[in-house]
Amino acid sequence: MIAELQCVVLDCSVPRELSAFYRAVLGGDVDRPDPRWSLGASWSTLHTPGGLVLCFQGVADFRPPAWPDPERPQQFHLDFGVADLDAAHEQVLAHGATPLDDGAGTRSWRVYADPAGHPFCLVRH
Repeated sequence: MIAELQCVVLDCSVPRELSAFYRAVLGGDVDRPDPRWSLGASWSTLHTPGGLVLCFQGVADFRPPAWPDPERPQQFHLDFGVADLDAAHEQVLAHGATPLDDGAGTRSWRVYADPAGHPFCLVRH
């Protein structure tokens, strides 16, 4: 095992409104303090009663999916918590991931694409 699933992240235009919608559907706590994330206008969270965390990421030019139209496909990414970011980096590369950022700086996360091109993040926890 390389990582544990931290959350599922959905792109949207108004994160707080979408988190409130999913709270109505699933229950839970919107924007509960959590050291893993900074909350604000471009990021909102929902901690569900079952333990799953949904995150909502604001995108300036968000275009909603037009399922089943492949020109505007479904949009989300996964965040995986890891203890050692450098070791996890090497492991996901060995399994076919492609880095989507340079990983520079003191950030606590890195962005990759899976072998099919879907984005995911490794996040130090």
